[in-house]
Amino acid sequence: MTFGWLTLLGLLPLVGALVLALPVRGAARAIGLAFSLATLAVAVLVTVQYVGGADLAVRLPWIPAFGAWWALGLDGMGLIMVLMTVVLTPIVLWAEWGVRGHGRWNAQGYFAMVLALEGTALLTFLADDVLLFYVFFEATLIPMYFLIGGFGGALRRAAALKFLMFNLVGGFILLASVIGLFAVSAAGGTPSYLLSDLAGQPMATNTARWLMVGFLIAFVIKAPMVPLHTWLPAAAEQATPGSSTLMVGVLDKIATFAMIKFCIGLFPEASAWVAPFMIALALISIIYGAAAAIASTNLLRLVSYTSVSHFGFMVLGIYIFTSQSINGTVFFMINHGFSTAALFLAVGFLIKRRGSADISDFGGVEKATPVLAGAVLLSVLSAISLPGMSTFVSEFLVIAGTWTREPWVAAVAALGIILAATYGLRLYQRTMTGPLPDEVAPHFTHDLDAREKSVLIPVIAVILLFGFMPGPIMQLAEPTAKAAMQRMQLDDPVAPAKGEK
Repeated sequence: MTFGWLTLLGLLPLVGALVLALPVRGAARAIGLAFSLATLAVAVLVTVQYVGGADLAVRLPWIPAFGAWWALGLDGMGLIMVLMTVVLTPIVLWAEWGVRGHGRWNAQGYFAMVLALEGTALLTFLADDVLLFYVFFEATLIPMYFLIGGFGGALRRAAALKFLMFNLVGGFILLASVIGLFAVSAAGGTPSYLLSDLAGQPMATNTARWLMVGFLIAFVIKAPMVPLHTWLPAAAEQATPGSSTLMVGVLDKIATFAMIKFCIGLFPEASAWVAPFMIALALISIIYGAAAAIASTNLLRLVSYTSVSHFGFMVLGIYIFTSQSINGTVFFMINHGFSTAALFLAVGFLIKRRGSADISDFGGVEKATPVLAGAVLLSVLSAISLPGMSTFVSEFLVIAGTWTREPWVAAVAALGIILAATYGLRLYQRTMTGPLPDEVAPHFTHDLDAREKSVLIPVIAVILLFGFMPGPIMQLAEPTAKAAMQRMQLDDPVAPAKGEK
């Protein structure tokens, strides 16, 4: 097992961040974008090799006394997360090309923090060692904290601190479970943090349940789910649209990714034990998030609440335990990443022109900027999972898989779809339709420019492409769903034959 492509993939953006720590002056933006595009190119090469059946796993001794390894691996779900991350990063950098920070923070610092965030997120998705996963899981907080605190709005410091404190608490609880796993493996004779070793490690029922709860609390905060979601609206409202895109589109996906890879992978019995609670929490998040989005008067808070609702669907798909719903959740993760990116970035262009995120400060914008209005409309339709959009396929799979196991749960979750249509159409109606007020018109004298179009076009293109051609991503996600079902020792529900009760 050599240094390998996966190591290069994870470390390349971190090298870029270090380069941007040097006094490169006016070339900072170009250097940052170049490193993000180089990382994308490496990811494409990794994808080609993975599809060709190459063994890309890396396993090198790291801390032998702890049984910790520099162990990186890739499966279909991991590849999906990697591709989403490496595509969104250069788009965000291009979208935030003219970003300005506060105090000593400038565009060079922003681009460095984005690359650091990309590298730590990629290594989190690739880690096959629990301790290595934990290190990078926590490391993602550092660049995100500075992206909010250095470049956000008037209340940026409070929002950044709230983001950090919530996630640090989850991280400390996770650390207790990580230490517990070391004790369990050491008691078995040979300490190891390798996921493959720990998956076969026998554990007492209560021990496994307590350890799993530590993992799950951290992931529920990260997702985020009600009632531990309150850091997200505050952070999204204060962060720049590009930062919010990475926070919600990439970082928060670590939670649902890890629920499948680590909670189910290490603690199948405990996952079954906690499933009723997680299903209830998912339903609450679906309904509450959608209702809060309807009530929101701030565009960025509205978008963040839609994500609370959508994460409820993803978690529901995991813990209802059908291959169809888990497949839908994995597909939902990438679809939500691009859907959220489209909405945050399009709304960001609105806010940049108006100088306000309050919905009441808009109205009739489609008359002045029809292209921007069209981009907002497509983003909204993706957020509400209209047929033809990629989000529709994943949401349908989650609800269909849920119906086969618990029809009443699927019926409650379906209410979230109705509420989604309400908040989506209200957003468009209140900002885009009607007469153009005199106080609004001077702010919308020009439509999307070439750079802004080049930001939104690839994101919307992905949404439409996966909406009509979901097959390639579904094929990548399917093995993960099958492996999770095998780990849970569950079969999909079988409909009774005609005439049977």
